[in-house]
Amino acid sequence: MKTRAITGVFFIAVMIGSLLCGPYVFGLFYLLLSLLCLQEFYKLLQQAGNRPNVFAGLINGLLLFGYFGVLCYRNVLPVANDELGFPLYKYVFLLPVAVCSIFILELYRNFDNPFANIGYTLLGVIYAVLPFSFFHALAYAGATYNQHIPLAFFIMLWANDTGAYLTGRQFGRTRLFPRHSPNKTWEGFIGGIIISALAGYIISRYYTELPWRNWVSVAIIIGVVGTASDLVESMLKRSLNIKDSGTILPGHGGLLDRFDGLLLTAPIVFAYLYFVFN
Repeated sequence: MKTRAITGVFFIAVMIGSLLCGPYVFGLFYLLLSLLCLQEFYKLLQQAGNRPNVFAGLINGLLLFGYFGVLCYRNVLPVANDELGFPLYKYVFLLPVAVCSIFILELYRNFDNPFANIGYTLLGVIYAVLPFSFFHALAYAGATYNQHIPLAFFIMLWANDTGAYLTGRQFGRTRLFPRHSPNKTWEGFIGGIIISALAGYIISRYYTELPWRNWVSVAIIIGVVGTASDLVESMLKRSLNIKDSGTILPGHGGLLDRFDGLLLTAPIVFAYLYFVFN
C-alpha cells in the first residue's frame, strides 16, 4: 500500500508538472509516454505469441504524434510556420510512406499470419498513440496553448475513477459488465459520473474558458466514455490472460493500466471541444 501511494503521488506530480512546464515539455513528455504505451502494447501481444512489427509501429507512432503536434504548434512555434522557410506541417507525405512500410516490411519477415501481424502493428498505433495525440491537442483546442483544459480533463477523470470506486464500494449491488470487469457496478458508474460532473462545475468557477454547462458536459463524457475505455482495456487483458499490462509503475501495473480511461475519452472530448470553440 505504501509503495502504491508513493507511486501514485509521484505519478500525479509528473502529470501536472509536464502541463505547467509549457508546450515544449508537454509535447515531448506525451510523445515519450505514447511511445512507451505503444511498446507496452506490443510486448503484451508478443507474450501471447503474436508478432507485430515493433520498429515500424514505433516509427509510425512517432510520425503520427509529431505531425499532429506540429499542427498544434504552428500558432505558437515560429519553426512551424513559413517564417523560417521550413513548413514542417506540410510534410504529411511521410505518414502514408510510413504506413505503407508496415505492409512492405512484412514481406521480409518470416512469420506466419503476416496480415495479422500488420493488423496488430496498426492497431497499436491507433490504440496507444492516437489517443495521446488528441489529448495533447486539448491544450490547443482554443487555438493557443492553454494547460487548463488537459489539466481539467485529468481532474475530472480522476474524480470519476475515485467517485466510481467509493460509491461502488458503498452502494454497489448490480454488476455493470461482469464478463470483463466483475468489480464494476451500475451504482459506481452513476456515482462516478455525478462526482465528475460536480468536479466539472467546480472547475468552471476557476477556469472560465468554457461556461459551466460545457465543463459539466465534458465531465459527463469522461464519466461515460472513460468507463467504457476502462472496460475495453480490461477486455484486452482478459483476452491475453494477464492481470496487469506491465510493471513500470510499482503497485499500479503498467502505463496502459493507468491511462485506460484516457484512451477512448480524449478523442471524443477533443471532438466535442472543437465544435464548442469553433
